Amino acid sequence: MDKAPSAPARVVSLARSGDHAFSKQAIERVKVIQGIGVEGDAHAGEKVQHLSRVKANPDQPNLRQVHLIHAELFEELREKGFAVGPADLGENIVTAGIALLDLPRGAVLRIGPDVELEVTGLRNPCAQIEAFQKGLLVAVLDRGPDGELVRKAGVMSVVLSGGEMAVGDLIEVCLPPEPHQPLAPV
Repeated sequence: MDKAPSAPARVVSLARSGDHAFSKQAIERVKVIQGIGVEGDAHAGEKVQHLSRVKANPDQPNLRQVHLIHAELFEELREKGFAVGPADLGENIVTAGIALLDLPRGAVLRIGPDVELEVTGLRNPCAQIEAFQKGLLVAVLDRGPDGELVRKAGVMSVVLSGGEMAVGDLIEVCLPPEPHQPLAPV
């Protein structure tokens, strides 16, 4: 029996926040700026904007301009008893139909007609997740077959090509040349 074709990869939700708050506000459309990030978002910039990283070294490049989470994570967390949805975990984009965590470093996501994001690495979940909901930090971490730590709180990216994105936009994944480099925390 043939498998039904899977739905195309798409944008489920978009969010931004001008403040360094943990959660963001969901919106229908965003503008992203090449080399900067989501317009109006506190984490946009050429140099690192995450407060803990600014404190450590304000001159490092911002490899975390745009944060993406797969919608499937929210369902997994609901099954574990957590009430988590789009914009709650500080992400800019929620995707469906892409195994984000399986992408190699350097994969390019083409979103809508203009936007291109390059995946730089994994989000390293921090204590703010635990403060948001008790037990959530452990829930977004797992162990792989060899005992290695698996971070499930999404991926980070930089903007290669700016433009507008909207909820419902299709996403095309373009893999870099082999050999592929696995994602590591950034």
